Order: sequence, then C-alpha cells, then structure tokens
Amino acid sequence: MKKLIIYIVPMILLASCAKSLDDYNIDQKNPGEVPQGPLFSNALKELTDNVTSPSVNINVFRFWMQQWTATTYQDEPRYNFVTRNIQQNFWNPFYREVLHDLLESKRIAQEDVEIEEDVRNNQIAATEVASIYAWAALVNTYGDVPYNEALTDVNQPAYDNAEDIYADLLNRLDAAIEQIDPAAEGFGSADLLYGGDMSAWLKFAHSLKLRLAITLADIDEAAAQQAISASAASAFTSNNDNAAFAYQTSTPNNNPVSANLNSLFTTRQDYVAGRPFITVLNNLDDPRRPEFFTSVNGNYVGGVIGSNNVYSDNSSPSTKVIAPDFEALLMDYSEVEFILAEAAERWGILGSPEEHYNNAISASIIYWGGTQAQADTYLAQSEVAYGTAQGNWQQKIGTQKWIALYNRGFDAWNEWKRLDYPVLQPASGAVSPGIIPNRLTYPPSEYTLNESNVNEAVSRLGADNVRQKVFWDVN
Repeated sequence: MKKLIIYIVPMILLASCAKSLDDYNIDQKNPGEVPQGPLFSNALKELTDNVTSPSVNINVFRFWMQQWTATTYQDEPRYNFVTRNIQQNFWNPFYREVLHDLLESKRIAQEDVEIEEDVRNNQIAATEVASIYAWAALVNTYGDVPYNEALTDVNQPAYDNAEDIYADLLNRLDAAIEQIDPAAEGFGSADLLYGGDMSAWLKFAHSLKLRLAITLADIDEAAAQQAISASAASAFTSNNDNAAFAYQTSTPNNNPVSANLNSLFTTRQDYVAGRPFITVLNNLDDPRRPEFFTSVNGNYVGGVIGSNNVYSDNSSPSTKVIAPDFEALLMDYSEVEFILAEAAERWGILGSPEEHYNNAISASIIYWGGTQAQADTYLAQSEVAYGTAQGNWQQKIGTQKWIALYNRGFDAWNEWKRLDYPVLQPASGAVSPGIIPNRLTYPPSEYTLNESNVNEAVSRLGADNVRQKVFWDVN
C-alpha cells in the first residue's frame, strides 16, 4: 500500500500543475513570444555580420575597393555577382532579420507596461537608430527600395523613391535624438553595441546624422550643411565613442572575417592584399601596414586585381584582422572627423579642414595600434599633409578615407562613389560593362514575386544595371 501511494502522489501533483494538455505541448526551444531585448540583439548582430562578412556569397566590396583581391576564383573581383546571387544574399538579411526584428522589438517595447517610460523611449529610439542605419545601407546599395509598405501585410510592396526615403530617415533620426534620455537605461546587456549606455547611442545617432547629411551634400547643400551644423558638436569625439560590435572567440559569435580566413575555422586561402591599396600604403610608408597585413620577406606585397594570385607570394590580412574576437565597426571617430573636414572645406564651417583631416588620420592610426608620434610623422610627409598632398580636397580626403576604411569595404565603396577618389582602374578581365559597379542590381526574386513594382522602380532608375547611380551620386 505504501508503495502504491508513493507512485500515485507524484502523478496527482503533476496533474495539478497542468491545466490542460496544451501545457505539455510547448516547444521550449522555439518560444511563441520573444522579448524586445533578444530581438534587438539579434538584429544588431545580423546587421553587423552583413556589412562585415567577407564571404563571396554576401559581401564583395573589399574586392571592389581593391583593399583585397582573390587568389584563384576571380568572379567577384571581376564584378560577376550574379552567379552567386549576391544581390539577393545581401538584400535578404536586411529585410528578413535586421529590419523585421528591429520593428518587432520596437512594437514590443511600445506595449511593455512593466518598464519605465524613459526606458521604453530609449529602447524605441535605439531600434530607430539601428533601423535608419540599415535602411540607408539598402538605399545606398540599390536605389529605390520597398520602404513604406515593406514589413507590413502587403504582399507586393511598392518601391519608394530613394530620395524621399533619405528625407524620411533624417526626420526619423531627429525624432530618435529628441527621444533619448542619456540618464536613463536602454536595453542593458541586450545592447551589443554600447551595453545600454544611452549617452553613447545619442552620440552614435548624431554621428549617423552627419553621415546621412554629407551623403546628400552634392544634391542639397543647404539641407546637408544645416544638419551637419546641428549635430557636429554632439557626435563622436574619440575612438572611445566608436560604434563597435564585440565578437567572441567561439562560434557562432566569432567575427565573420575569421570564419572565412582563420585556420581555426577554414583551410581556404582565398584572400590577399590588393596591389593598388598596398602600393599607396607603401608609397606613404603607412604605419598601419603591419596592423592591416602580413609581410612577405619583410615587404608588403599585393596581388593583381582580377588575376590569379599565389597566396604565399602576397601579403594577407593580419592576425589582428582575422582574430575571432576582433571587433567590427559600424561607424568610428575617424569617419566623423573626415566628414567635418569635408564640411569645413565645402562651406567654411566648423573649424579648419586641415585640423579635422589630421584628427581623422591620427584617430585611424591610433585605433589600429599606432602612436600619436607615428601619426605626426606620417602627417608631416608632403604627400600626406593637407596643404601639400596631391589633388583637390576630394582626392586628399577620399584617398585617406579609403585607407582609414580598411576592412570596411561596404563603407569604402559608398565613399568612393561619392567622392570619386581614389581613382581605381577596373579589374583585369572585368565582366561587361567593364566598370566598377555603382550599385547592386535588384534581386531576381523581386522580378518573380513583385514584378510590377520592381519594374516601376527600374523605369525611374533608367535600367537595372551596374552603370546606373543612386540618386545622390551625381558627379
């Protein structure tokens, strides 16, 4: 009898804990509801992965900007991005993971009655800043894209005019800036950029505003100047402010560069330094070379863009760059100073172009492990000094910004399109039309699933090819 009771009592207790059979049918590994924090974390990681990855299936901009080139497979350095469907693979994460998760995180934060209003506002503002970053990346890559009807129940969303999207992004960014309370909490540990520090997010928002504004400088100088003047004093002031994503040493949270280049994760040896980039670094005796690349018998050697290259004969990305836990930058202080140098040169505002230029280069050298003394020596060269370096201000700033944006091929590509410097020759054997692409073409799926709307966007663009330029690229 005692044995029978021993068996029966646990069964009664278990039954009393379950109100229905549905309580047993819950997949603990796939929850039906997710809090806003994990959604925000995932969106930040997906965003950073997408613009950082060197995978030839996703992100080929380091090749196009000739910072790197390939050893054997030359499709991507030669601008053939169709065979791997890169235009689809770059597009999908922005919509499916980044923007979708940020929108859902924002919705949940808006409905969360258990947090203080100032915390809620900060969470909403952070999702907005990250979303604006992602939307701008899409527009800069493709031109017109689905925006107002995207991420809704509309199965075939209309394509919005890229210029209208940019204007709305700046308005949204201003609203997010006003909403941030630096003294209140944000996402806390779920914030993989700043750990919940909303004063840092406020600086990031102002810095991002500078980037969006300077991008418009050639088509709306007045608006660009006004926006930059309003946010310059509140943007990044040192490398401590950088929007840096901290990767970890183990998969799946290691830097995607390491996943493609580090012998801990792959045996492939596909990437080497690009000769045009190495040539400039060597000519300027750039102190960042050992931080950027390995050496070959004490020299820094770059491969031919678009031709087969022997891995052991060329410099390759450094151990720092391919480290699993090497951080990725979404934006940094050096970029802010280059923007201010350009604004000072264009409009005579915000101080001296030379001072900001020097600050930008110094910040980059110090970020990569150099010293101020090395930066001073570098800047003292006539080929580097703002007053004596070759060319107009676009060439001076464009060349140095190209160097400072090393390992950030996507950002370097957009700045190259905007400033038209440095002058880069198309790859050997470049596919027709034999130019470095100005944009990615629309994904094939859009022609299958959203044909009328993508065709309307193409009619505004002129043609869906790499020759066409996005709206702000007018020179």
